[in-house]
Amino acid sequence: MNFSRALPLLAATALVASLAFINHPGMAEEVAKEDPSKEFTFIQMCDTQLGMGGYEHDVQTFELAVKQINKMAPDFVLICGDLVGKANEKSFADFNRIKGGFKIPCHCAAGNHDVGNKPTAESLKNYREKIGKDYFTLEHKGYTFVVANTQLWKAPLKGESEKHDTWFKAALKSAKKKGSPVVVVTHYPLFVKEPDEKENYYNIEPAKRKELLNLFKTNGVVAMLAGHTHKLVVNDYEGIQMVNGETTSKNFDKRPLGFRKWTAKEEGKLSHEYVKLAGEISKK
Repeated sequence: MNFSRALPLLAATALVASLAFINHPGMAEEVAKEDPSKEFTFIQMCDTQLGMGGYEHDVQTFELAVKQINKMAPDFVLICGDLVGKANEKSFADFNRIKGGFKIPCHCAAGNHDVGNKPTAESLKNYREKIGKDYFTLEHKGYTFVVANTQLWKAPLKGESEKHDTWFKAALKSAKKKGSPVVVVTHYPLFVKEPDEKENYYNIEPAKRKELLNLFKTNGVVAMLAGHTHKLVVNDYEGIQMVNGETTSKNFDKRPLGFRKWTAKEEGKLSHEYVKLAGEISKK
């Protein structure tokens, strides 16, 4: 054999084999699953609600949470509504000042104390001017976070609720088309104990709830994060995690103040853990 002629041929053959190995669909998928850059963490805060546990107290606890979370360095923070106790110039200004201390992105859902138990065009305008959008989507490392305004489900407002529902369905449909797992972020939970429970102050009315749960099931929703209950509520609805976490203002179940740390380890696989609020609260 003429080795001087064979060597280039062998090298070319090896290169083709190597490229075929790299581009093999199964192998590429496996590499992607093992890629550590896909894993990420985020924080679920509930009801900072300045004024619920005493105004100065809640200002301090929110400030402590910001410092603690900054040290944890998650990818971002989600606050599940009731940012303030009474929506006015001072409370929104204080909330924004403290929120501005985050070194990572922080995104907020609107609560009943922020836009009213029965939202109006004026209350929504005020929130949008002072805080920002009351419904929107975020995309992060393959996931889609759909931040909805549950007041427009709880107490429908003509014109606004229709636009919100059209957007919500389109957001879920878009995520499904991309094959993106969805996390819905709200203030109100759909239910607290049972999917078929009667309507009360802490849930969404049954007909709307059924419609939304069906949308969740058919569009790849893997979790729903909410607040409002001021106590830890963890439910599993046909594989969908539904979690109302601890607050930084006041918990009705006597749990210590705190928040939830969520970890996304692979596509659609989420876990969460409680983190107790750290630091001293001064008494004035």
